[in-house]
Amino acid sequence: MKIINGGVASAKGFETSSVEANIKYKDRKDMALIYSESPCKMAGTFTKNVVKASCVLWDKELNESGTDIHAVVVNSGVANACTGKQGYDYCMQTAQAVSKVLPVKYHEVLVASTGVIGMQLPIDKITNGVDMLSKGLEHSEEASLQSAQAIMTTDTKPKHMAIQFDIDGKTVTIGGMCKGSGMIHPNMCTMLSFITTDISISKELLQEALSTDILDTYNMISVDGDTSTNDTVLLLANGLAGNKTITEKNDDYYKFLDALHHINEEFAKKIASDGEGATALVQAKVINAKTKDDARTIAKSIICSSLTKCAIFGHDANWGRILCAMGYSGVDFNPDNVEVSIADDTQTILIFKDGSAVEYSEDEASKILSKPVVNIIADIKMGNFSAIAYGCDLSYDYVKINADYRS
Repeated sequence: MKIINGGVASAKGFETSSVEANIKYKDRKDMALIYSESPCKMAGTFTKNVVKASCVLWDKELNESGTDIHAVVVNSGVANACTGKQGYDYCMQTAQAVSKVLPVKYHEVLVASTGVIGMQLPIDKITNGVDMLSKGLEHSEEASLQSAQAIMTTDTKPKHMAIQFDIDGKTVTIGGMCKGSGMIHPNMCTMLSFITTDISISKELLQEALSTDILDTYNMISVDGDTSTNDTVLLLANGLAGNKTITEKNDDYYKFLDALHHINEEFAKKIASDGEGATALVQAKVINAKTKDDARTIAKSIICSSLTKCAIFGHDANWGRILCAMGYSGVDFNPDNVEVSIADDTQTILIFKDGSAVEYSEDEASKILSKPVVNIIADIKMGNFSAIAYGCDLSYDYVKINADYRS
């Protein structure tokens, strides 16, 4: 497996484009198109929020129908959530607009939106944007970067990458882009992720691979504890790599799963580290838990704690907040046996052991908590299972950003 320069249009047969449609933003691109002339198998995972955006409902129906997919249209600025029948009809009109300018059927087109909840899409701008997008499709690194930029809202940087690996003597490429900065607490922020690959694989195994992997990647992120109405991960495979089609869980399947995990894990870190107002990526690792679910639950509880997040922003090794968050996670453990440490890439400091604090240098601990990546390690000493959750600190800027988001 090797990382290559590229993104959502890196795999064979995929193209992308982006345009300024002036949906909400007036000075930047705000629509993107992903296209494969060859039909794609599709896998998808979606928000568990009962209030689902119209685009989520549209994509879920297409995923459940088993239809082949050729294109994805994404807009930023307006979420198309809480928009009723009109919002759903606009999804269809967007797909129909694609079918008029590209050789695809409307039910082979996925749609995704991110932005303000409750506003109706300016459908004339959307359909005009589709027409412009169809004329600018490219299979290039630069086009991939610009599409990643077009789907941003409060994100401070584009998030995209690509990797290659060999299966069955063929080179397989996986590329993708994602966005997310606030309203991030996936439960499958506004979190969107689009992954493309030229591997040949059955739809059933493609879906199983994605559904399995999100448990330890996207579902282990939290920025603010708010599960969005629009969370969507879409995975498209067009089969152009030419490998023997994967129809069973053999070595080729697990090699693909490892590569998919690498992409998803990196995207999870990118989203968490770019949390609104964040100054640090926080990685909470729980080790030696009784079960995998226990490890996930405790790790997620640590990175969801507002008090812990504030302490990290203040570079304060306030281990009491970490223990408190672990204690209300709902997992039964003996705090008198737990060890908690903090670490960066050069050193690890033990701050709690056997039910009480241990001696450590507050200055050294503060240095660790001042780094762009902060690691919290909690040893439960009850079993052999581990998990990592990804979050960020909580700064003054988070409130500033969200106090006037609609304007």
